[in-house]
Amino acid sequence: MNTQFKHNFGAGPCILPGLVLDRAAEAVKCWDEAGLSILEISHRSAPFENVVKQTESLVRELLNVPENYSVLFLQGGASMQFCMVPMNFLQGSNKAAVYIDAGYFGQKAIKEAGLFGNVNVLASSKERGYSDIPGGYVIPEDAAYFHCTSNNTIEGTEMFSFPNTNVPVVCDMSSDIFSREIDISKFDLIYAGAQKNTGPAGMTLVIAKNEFIDSVKHPVPSMLDYRVYRDNGSMYNTPPVFAIYTAMLNLQWLRDKGGLKVIEMENKAKAQLLYEEIDRNPLFYGSAAMQDRSLMNVTFRMYDKAQEAEFIAYAEKNGMVGIRGYRTVGGFRASLYNALPYESVKVLVACMKAYAEKHHANVEPAY
Repeated sequence: MNTQFKHNFGAGPCILPGLVLDRAAEAVKCWDEAGLSILEISHRSAPFENVVKQTESLVRELLNVPENYSVLFLQGGASMQFCMVPMNFLQGSNKAAVYIDAGYFGQKAIKEAGLFGNVNVLASSKERGYSDIPGGYVIPEDAAYFHCTSNNTIEGTEMFSFPNTNVPVVCDMSSDIFSREIDISKFDLIYAGAQKNTGPAGMTLVIAKNEFIDSVKHPVPSMLDYRVYRDNGSMYNTPPVFAIYTAMLNLQWLRDKGGLKVIEMENKAKAQLLYEEIDRNPLFYGSAAMQDRSLMNVTFRMYDKAQEAEFIAYAEKNGMVGIRGYRTVGGFRASLYNALPYESVKVLVACMKAYAEKHHANVEPAY
């Protein structure tokens, strides 16, 4: 087995803190003197019910979730939410849902919503290759809801402000939740696949205003009804036990670091270091508009595309994994999620400098 340390820039499932991995691995063998693996424990047992309560409490503490919001742990990933949201809040309505098209996952959400009712795309950056967050739109006051994606994992763009509106706001925060401080009260429903900053794949976090989910009056299948999950403490059926448990460990790690204020400063420092090298190095350029550059997913390319495969091989030889861009986009993507150390970004920057030196570019010496 290769035990050499890797600098993991993967976009998801992403890097987790070593302490979290150690504790999760121990629980797989034997959990809390129960004599059972966390993979074997009954989800109806008091110890696991306590895990769910602790995980909810950590979500509420870290994000400062208001009391009139429910915290739910679902399955199906963010992709299930693409249909679950419109099934609950658009189906049977004479109103239209309005969406922002800022990338691949926004497109998927729009496609699914169209199966349940009228959907209007208020703004799109498709013609610009999704290189920015589209703006200049007005949200109709009679819309069923407004939907946006806060961070576009593939394209490397991020929303740093959100509209003020009386229309319900729904946001896919899969790839930047827990990376920065946000005002939960601006949103009526937030959903996020866990496999970025929350925990391992298999769990989906939903934070929803009770008034919003109680506004649903038409029949909805139980497994797709937010009220059912709320009223059953996220355990209407067997929940993703290991994913919730590991998310609890990860959120404890984040709390012990100092919470979102501290991690946001760390994430900004990591992104600044890498973006500065991209802008300085004559071989590379950023692919996202500067004002919308993501702090989580840094996308960039080489002026000479013929060198990209060689640079990926060079980076992998130096211990880096996961920097290849999304398969339909190409180029590079370095994901700087919470658990990625600043030192790993320094290694990537040094690798970029060294590669440029190797090709006789006019760059500063690598450190």
